[in-house]
Amino acid sequence: MAKTTFDTDSVGTRKGGQLRALADLLPYLWPAGRLDLKIRVIGAVLFIVASKIAVVFVPILLGRAVDSLGALSNTSPIVVGAVGVPVGIIVMYGIARIASQALGQLRDAIFARVSQNAIRTVALRTFRHLHALSLRFHLERQTGGLSRVIERGTKAIDFILSFSLFNIVPTLLEIGLVTAILLGRYSWTIALFTFSTVAIYIAYTMTVTEWRLKYRREMNRSDNEAMTKAIDSLLNFETVKYFGNEAWEADRFNSAMRNYEEAAVKNTSSLAILNVGQAVVMGIGATGALLIAAQAVVRGSMSAGDFVAVSAFMTQLFMPLNFLGFVYRQIKQSLVDMEKMFELLDVESEVKDAPGVKPLKGGEGRITFDAVNFSYDSRRPILRDFSLEVAAGTTVAVVGASGAGKSTLSRLMYRFYDVDSGSIRIDGENIADVTQGSLRAAIGVVPQDTVLFNDTIRYNIRYGRPDATDDEIVAAAKLASIHDFIMSTPDGYETVVGERGLKISGGEKQRVAIARTILKRPRILLFDEATSALDSRTEKDIQQSLREVSRNRTTMTIAHRLSTIIHADEIVVLDKGTIAERGRHEELLTRGGLYATMWRRQQEAAEHLKALEEAADTGAVSPIKRVSETVPGE
Repeated sequence: MAKTTFDTDSVGTRKGGQLRALADLLPYLWPAGRLDLKIRVIGAVLFIVASKIAVVFVPILLGRAVDSLGALSNTSPIVVGAVGVPVGIIVMYGIARIASQALGQLRDAIFARVSQNAIRTVALRTFRHLHALSLRFHLERQTGGLSRVIERGTKAIDFILSFSLFNIVPTLLEIGLVTAILLGRYSWTIALFTFSTVAIYIAYTMTVTEWRLKYRREMNRSDNEAMTKAIDSLLNFETVKYFGNEAWEADRFNSAMRNYEEAAVKNTSSLAILNVGQAVVMGIGATGALLIAAQAVVRGSMSAGDFVAVSAFMTQLFMPLNFLGFVYRQIKQSLVDMEKMFELLDVESEVKDAPGVKPLKGGEGRITFDAVNFSYDSRRPILRDFSLEVAAGTTVAVVGASGAGKSTLSRLMYRFYDVDSGSIRIDGENIADVTQGSLRAAIGVVPQDTVLFNDTIRYNIRYGRPDATDDEIVAAAKLASIHDFIMSTPDGYETVVGERGLKISGGEKQRVAIARTILKRPRILLFDEATSALDSRTEKDIQQSLREVSRNRTTMTIAHRLSTIIHADEIVVLDKGTIAERGRHEELLTRGGLYATMWRRQQEAAEHLKALEEAADTGAVSPIKRVSETVPGE
């Protein structure tokens, strides 16, 4: 069964684990159709080999220089200068050192394009994948934890590409070369002792690092939890202020950070244990190799220069080995982080285009619901055998109590979810048999809760059609009755609306949403309780804008306030997922059924509120009492 959920805190849930994550990464190192990047990879590998060959020659040349100087110690300076043997060896030593460093830097330079291209490609793929996932995934996600997973995952790829290829592999190559040189040129006992030390060091590092990973994972889990709580709290800043719960939010955040603190202390303490053990292994190994070399010098089987060379080999070998401990720890953590991000890429969309589907054809915008059944949870059906025909160019309103299934209709039309049974057709085509992109291009939505991007008003209106001209944006704003407001602001269309559009009022946000939908030019309009959160005066103004927009377009209006849909061509009353009544406003009132009851309650509530307002204006009732008065609902 397709995986459609994702837990930001879980670890190791992906089949194949870290090895699979590495396998998933390899195609980004050798991208198809990018010969330039493949050449760079080959060049980087050649530079790695060349630099390590230069590195192992440094101690050999140093040892020869020492022996040459020893042999010439009793010769006069003039003769030494004339012979020039130490000078030549020392120059070669300098060239080898320069080459080992320069080749490494050239390797980094030519590989940078490969690694950065891989990071960008994976990040882009992840971004696109998140937008392709279904609404259910985004309703259940934890934004803070999810952003942390993506951030750590991309950094992990950068680290693994840089350090696994340029540190672990070169270090292992250097260990092999040094062992071969010690074995062939000096003493098999030194070679065996050195190799054994390296093996013990690596085994110790891997064992202790595996033990430490649980603390690092706990740090990640606590970090995700803290970030999720922080972002959730900041996004709901006004709610926190309304209830004066700053201390409560601080306690929640502090609790998560306390867990992170404990895990971080354990992580640092265990790191000290690892570093001390590594120092002991390296110290014993270097001392033992030098003792063996010293005995060989005393016996005459090795020269003083050979002793210096062995000492240089030990220093040169243990330096990357010491770094290898850090690299291994980081790579293990990077593999965990990268595995988590690739696990996110494994999440499949609940709603997908079937293979070979074609775009929705052009048409007038006729909508057909045919025996639709749907539930978010199989234990609680939402729509039951729902059938409805919306003729092209007409306006149909859907009303009903909360939970009746009104907003579900809009989500199904947009294919945020697929129906359990039955079908939804537009101009005769089943929406499940056309591409989601073409379906959504045919529908324009003005939702109840309009969320704007933290950008300019111009950007937010243009979002309806990114290739629209400035004149088209202004025309759409005028149709939505928002142009005059925009021009009254100091920055006009360049006014930044703030995060989620909080710098402008609810009515202004709704008008921007209407302008954005006008600019989109859809054949079908869907108003999902677009004015229910507004005051009555603003609502009347926006209703006029909506009527202008919906003229000659197929329109579905999902409404709570019945006064806003009295001019609809047909009103459909939903009750527990089925159609209880349908007809025009006057017809439904005459029948005296569910719609008439809802209308009467809302009218009574409106009259009651009006009476309270008039009493408050005359001083008969205090404004506080008016605000606190309970208004009867539906």
